[in-house]
This record gives sequence, structure tokens and C-alpha cells, in this order.
Amino acid sequence: MESFTTLICTEPAPHVLQITLNRPEAANALNTKMGEELGSVFQRYAVDPGDVRCVILTGSGDKAFCAGGDLKERDGMTNDAWLAQHAIFERFYFAMTDFALPIICAVNGHAFGGGLEMVLAADFAYGVANAKFALTETKLGIMPGGGGTQNLPRAVGPRRAKEIIFSARPFSAGEAADWGILNRICEPKDLLPECLSTAKTIAANGPLSIRQAKKAIQHGLQTDLTRGLWLEIEAYNRLVFTEDRIEGVKAFNEKRTPLFKGK
Repeated sequence: MESFTTLICTEPAPHVLQITLNRPEAANALNTKMGEELGSVFQRYAVDPGDVRCVILTGSGDKAFCAGGDLKERDGMTNDAWLAQHAIFERFYFAMTDFALPIICAVNGHAFGGGLEMVLAADFAYGVANAKFALTETKLGIMPGGGGTQNLPRAVGPRRAKEIIFSARPFSAGEAADWGILNRICEPKDLLPECLSTAKTIAANGPLSIRQAKKAIQHGLQTDLTRGLWLEIEAYNRLVFTEDRIEGVKAFNEKRTPLFKGK
């Protein structure tokens, strides 16, 4: 497993990759190096996922998932340097959004600014009860630039998203769950085990099935219902010719667990 300066990458179970943001002394704030390393990881597994079928993204420590952009690093930055850094951030957020494998966020603490945008870019998230959430950019004279203005309205609806972004006020894990940002609230000790349990369940299903289903959902949401339904059938039909489809039906009839190979 490749080593990084700002991340820890492990495989806590077969077919599951865990990426841990590892700057606890800075509330796991997103600096240039972390942006580069996140981009590198997601690009690598997009090109060649190997045996990985599901990703868990979490943070080090018990206080913060990610506090957003590292404002100490940004203090005094020139306009050109700021834009160059943000281009690095844009690439990894786009890479997360386009990632073919499922991404589960284990929100171990506060998620502000770009940290919340990571949560929103994932497929779904579990979080701890004491976590706070906010898109704080308008307090800094900027605006969300990691997908927040697009992913948040799709999660919570446009009117609530406008309130969250315009006010920059924090909200609770309970509100995040009620509004559709979190799928589940966990005790701190149970957060990673519950995420891992779900990741293992996903990884045990047909990997091509999961990828095609994710593609149909992601792209279908960007179009009208009729085109979305046709996109679904196109994604479905590609699975008919796979070895995994044959194995799944055979295993069902033989009353055994299927052995999927992603072929």
C-alpha cells in the first residue's frame, strides 16, 4: 500500500479501501498536499481498482472529519496561487463525483466547508451524533467551490440549501440525518464498524452490478425520467453478458454464496 503525507490508506477487509484524512493537529484541514494526494488516490483506483469494490473515507481523531480548506496555508496567498491550489481541489472533487466505486463517508467529527463537500460528494454517509456541519465559505467572502452548490441542493432541496449556504450557520448531525445528508447516526465506537459492515455487504454483491447501478443513478438524475429509464436499461443489458450474471443465478439455484469475479 502506497504511503502518503496527509492520508492513511488501508484495506480493513477484502475488497474494501479505507482512506483516512490524517492531519488531526489541523482538524484534518484540506491543504495543497492533501488535495494532491486525494486526487492521486482516486485517479489511481479509477484507472485500476484491482480488487477494491468499495471505499470508506474518514478522518483521524475524534473531533473533526475535515475543517475545510487550510486557512493558515492560504493566509497571504496571491490570487494566482489561490487559483492554482483550487484547481488541485477541483480535480479531486470531480474525481470523487465521477468515481465508479461506491464511497461511504464515516463522519467522525465536524465537517465544515470543503469537508462537508467531501461528505456530499460521497454516495452516502454515516456520522457521529456530536458532529457539526456547515458550508462556511460566505463568511470568508467566497462561496462553495467543491460541488457544494450542486450536491447540497440535490441532497436537501434548493430552498434549504440556499439557507445553509447563504447563512453559513452550523447544523447538527440530527438535522443532517433528517435532511438526507447522513444515512445513519452512530455511536463513536460503532461508526467505523458500521461503515465497514455496510462496505463488506456491498463488496459481497456483484461488483459490475454495483458499478452499473451507480452509473445509472448518477447519470439518470441529470436527465428526464424517460431518458433515465433508457439509460437504466442500457446499463442493465451490459450485465446480461457477464460471467457474474451467470454465477449469480447459478449460486442462487445451488443455494450457495456466489463467487463474483467482476467479469
